Amino acid sequence: MRTKLPRLVAFLMLCLLPVFTVAEGTVSIILENVTMIDKLGEDEDETVNIVIKDGYLDLVTKDGMPEEPGVPVYNANGAVLLGVLDIGKPAGFLLLDESPRDNVDILLDTKTHAVFAIARGEIRRNRLLKATSKPEKPSGWFAYTPPPISLPMNYELSSKWNHFQWDKASMIFSAAVVLDRTRWKAQDDENVLQVGDLREFDGGEIRGLRFGIIGALKFKKPWLYTIFGATNAFSKGFDTRDVDDFAWFDYRVDIPVFTDRTLSVGKQKEPISMERIMSMIALPFQERTAGADALLPSRNVGVVLSGTELSNRLSWAGGLFNDWLDTGGSRSDSSSQVIGRVTGLPWITEDESNLLHLGIGYRYSNAKEGLATGTEPEINMAPEFVNIDPAFTADRLDAVNYELSWRKGPFWLSSEYTKTKVKDAPGGDLGFSSYHVAASWILTGEMRPYNYKSGSLGFVPVSRPVNQGGWGAWEFDLRYSYLDLTDRDIFGGEMDVYSLALNWWLRPTVNVNINWRYVELDKPAEPGGPILHGQASGFVSRVLLILD
Repeated sequence: MRTKLPRLVAFLMLCLLPVFTVAEGTVSIILENVTMIDKLGEDEDETVNIVIKDGYLDLVTKDGMPEEPGVPVYNANGAVLLGVLDIGKPAGFLLLDESPRDNVDILLDTKTHAVFAIARGEIRRNRLLKATSKPEKPSGWFAYTPPPISLPMNYELSSKWNHFQWDKASMIFSAAVVLDRTRWKAQDDENVLQVGDLREFDGGEIRGLRFGIIGALKFKKPWLYTIFGATNAFSKGFDTRDVDDFAWFDYRVDIPVFTDRTLSVGKQKEPISMERIMSMIALPFQERTAGADALLPSRNVGVVLSGTELSNRLSWAGGLFNDWLDTGGSRSDSSSQVIGRVTGLPWITEDESNLLHLGIGYRYSNAKEGLATGTEPEINMAPEFVNIDPAFTADRLDAVNYELSWRKGPFWLSSEYTKTKVKDAPGGDLGFSSYHVAASWILTGEMRPYNYKSGSLGFVPVSRPVNQGGWGAWEFDLRYSYLDLTDRDIFGGEMDVYSLALNWWLRPTVNVNINWRYVELDKPAEPGGPILHGQASGFVSRVLLILD
């Protein structure tokens, strides 16, 4: 975001400030709907909200904000900002009723055209009216699930080099790279027998490199499209032949149908589980829980119809899937799925800062491809701790997922439970399950936004990024997860994972974090052997960079 204007204009502004009316004194105030123009005339103007506390510039944001008791809110109604915004310094700027870019004579008569003026943290003029209602929220991604790299952006913007606009379409190029460094700190003898020596997995890797395009096809009701791919060639080595160096993560079109309904066609996330629907890089932890990875596939090829009811307090989605187009197999030999999810907000405060979220999802599969599942202990640089024999067959799989979340300002408590029933497996019907409980606290006070379309939470909004003189956003998290892949004659393993995390968002596109895992595993060292209780722990540090 550009905030600095030419020095000559800023100098004229400071010279003219003393001629305004008598100062009202150093105060705290919120200004909504302020227009920041691009000084070069190349980019689109920005509409922002400005928070001034005790005369100091505290926050400049495009996001909506909950009301602060005792702090008056004024609607700038699109008034144009003239001045320099320096977070943490005494505020000093003008708001003009017209843009000097369109009418340069305004600069010769700022006294007439200034609707608000503040100098050295003291208000010199205020002709703005107090806000009578909340500002309209900016339009966003209307599909059930946002693109894989999801930032607070509008697909219609064209103000950056990677945003492109044509008469019939628009496009944004986006990318992200994730760099990991793993260090296993402890492992007992039982765990060595179960999974091998974990020290072999110490080291660094490019966890992922994702890139693609998102955009709109400009019909009367725009269609949105998403095409994203990823590579892990860097982490596996270019000389490894049996690893897919590139894979298509998403290719789908989101079509608005009826009223507040969206039809999504293509490869996409299955509509089940908030943890699965949220982008991995938006989650508080580096990796999803073992239960989500083992029991709920990430993406599939199909069709999803979604919508909202009851003034957006209820969301729903349902879809049909079959991955034969993606795998290259035949449709008749590939598994078919029917998947649906419903979420609701039984309780939400008027300012939306306190809410209770409930969700339930169901997944049916005819299991034509059998059931082969396994997962690492929520650390990517590790062998599979729990797994089921790839030769395992079944006639039907039914999974039910329950969600319960409570978010109050910067605090977020979340939990999920998944139960998968396997019908007509060798030896009889089986059942596998997982659950987790997690707590998140954004130490710097930001609040994760709630996506009413998908019934999920979004990225941590960074109120004071380091490139604007702030300390970024800091988040502390803890989580416990449990996965049970053992039933009857199947000994896939039972695993408990305890996790701690510290996230530092320097700005919305840069994140540095560290995760600690302590893992307990109950599993035989070899088929038919006695159940061993193994333990291990390790750290993973990560740097995340998103194309801005």
